[in-house]
Amino acid sequence: MFTGIIEEIGRIRSVSTSGDGASIIIEAKKVLEDVKLGDSIATNGVCLTVNHFEKNYFRVDVMAETMRRSNLETLRRGSKVNLERAVAVGDRLGGHLVSGHIDDVGIIEGYEKEDNAIWITIKPPQLLMKYIILKGSIAIDGVSLTVAQLGGDHFKVSIIPHTKDETTLIEKGVGQMVNLECDMIGKYVERLLGMSSNHREAKKEITMDFLTQHGFNL
Repeated sequence: MFTGIIEEIGRIRSVSTSGDGASIIIEAKKVLEDVKLGDSIATNGVCLTVNHFEKNYFRVDVMAETMRRSNLETLRRGSKVNLERAVAVGDRLGGHLVSGHIDDVGIIEGYEKEDNAIWITIKPPQLLMKYIILKGSIAIDGVSLTVAQLGGDHFKVSIIPHTKDETTLIEKGVGQMVNLECDMIGKYVERLLGMSSNHREAKKEITMDFLTQHGFNL
C-alpha cells in the first residue's frame, strides 16, 4: 500500500523486453536506503517488486498485463519515473490510500498556469469517469492529487510548486500517457452493490416451477 507522496525521481538505466513483459533497471538513492529483496516500490504509481538491488539501482520484472495497462511500455533509457516505497505501519498518511494497481492510462490534454499553480487537464477512458468525483482523490503516475474540476470526458488537477519540483508530472508533453488509479472506495462500493443486485435478481427467479423441478413437491 502507498500514499501517493513521491519520495524520489528515479531514472531508467535499461529496459529489457521478453515477449510482452520486461525487466527494468532503475537508478535511485533514497528508496534504496532500507530496501530488501521482495520489497514493493511504486514506479509511476505501479506497484513493482524488487528482485535485485545494488547501492544506486534496483531491478524489477514487469508482467505483460502491467505493461498493457500502464505507461511503463513507453519507458526508455534516461526516462524519469516517480518512486515511492510502500507505507510502513505507523507512518503518516499524507496523501490517500493507493494500491499501486493501475486502472488505466489517461492522456494529457493541456497545461494552464495560474499564479503559482499549474492546471493539468487529463482525458481518461470513458469507463473510468464514473469513479472520478469532484474534490475526490486520484493517483496520477503515482502522485496523490485532488480532482479540482470535472467535465463530461475529462478532469483537471492543480499542481502546487512543491509537487511540480518533486515529481515528473509537468515534464510530460501534451498527448502523452499518465497512469491513473481511481480511489478504491468507489470501486468496492460498486462491486458490493452489483453483487447485492444480482442476489436480489436470483431470488426473484425462484418460482413454483423451479421448486417442483428440484424435488420440492408442494
